[in-house]
Amino acid sequence: MEKTFSGKTAEEAVEAGLKELGLTRDDVEIEVLEEGKKRLFGSIPAQVKLTVKEKLTDGQRAVKFLEGLLPLIGTEAAPTLAGEDEKIVIELQADGAKGIIGRRGEVIDAIQVLAGAVANTGRHEYKRVVVDCGNYREEREETLKRVAEKLAAKAVRLRKRVRLEPMNPYERRIIHSALANSEEVFTKSEGKEPNRFVVITPKNMKQDDRRGGRKNAKDRPRREGPKYGGERKKTYEHRDLPSEATPESSGTSFSRGGTPGYKKGGFSGFFGTFLGNANDEETKENEAPSSPTDEE
Repeated sequence: MEKTFSGKTAEEAVEAGLKELGLTRDDVEIEVLEEGKKRLFGSIPAQVKLTVKEKLTDGQRAVKFLEGLLPLIGTEAAPTLAGEDEKIVIELQADGAKGIIGRRGEVIDAIQVLAGAVANTGRHEYKRVVVDCGNYREEREETLKRVAEKLAAKAVRLRKRVRLEPMNPYERRIIHSALANSEEVFTKSEGKEPNRFVVITPKNMKQDDRRGGRKNAKDRPRREGPKYGGERKKTYEHRDLPSEATPESSGTSFSRGGTPGYKKGGFSGFFGTFLGNANDEETKENEAPSSPTDEE
């Protein structure tokens, strides 16, 4: 849609046209037909032509982006918008689909990521974008569903977790959806992009396998030595305490209530020497012998 407006100046003509159309400058393309001139007698009014820009939908904007991208990466394909209701579906029409899909879909997945970024620019809620070529997505989805069911059965049979190869978010979502209603397994994504993967865990898995260790301490290898409950190696010969009371002069005895005894932990395997006052005769006479050798 295009329309011509006039005014004393080009700016006045543009403002009058935008007001009449109820649009902004971003919504139209402006072409100045006459700048407007003042003469000695009278003046020539300015004239502008406003062309309303075509408003593209999110899907159309993504298709237009791919039309400029594909020739740059050396791909001869024509993108067309196949659907734009719950999700945006873009079909790539080409003679050779293998070159566009790439190994394990690496090329077409990269194209899909870029198209999704363009389509969701300015949106508050993300809208899923699918780029397909030669019915590749449908065939790949069926393959992943078969793989998910097969590996789920293996996890239940072995009662162990099964890890799948790294996948993109789209393919991981297919695995989760395929096993979402299973009564025998549950799924979880682990790792970091781009190597994030799906793990299938059976609900009948052993408790020790869930912890990642042994079931109890009996399964652990026995270690030798006193620290682990083994026998302590003797480093010296055991000596028995003497039957008689140790003299108080040895520094290891004590008297409690007049009865001599042994102080726990005080015996060191030998008797000490009494260090008294040599000039104190009374002390020498009353003191007990300093060692068993003196008694002999």
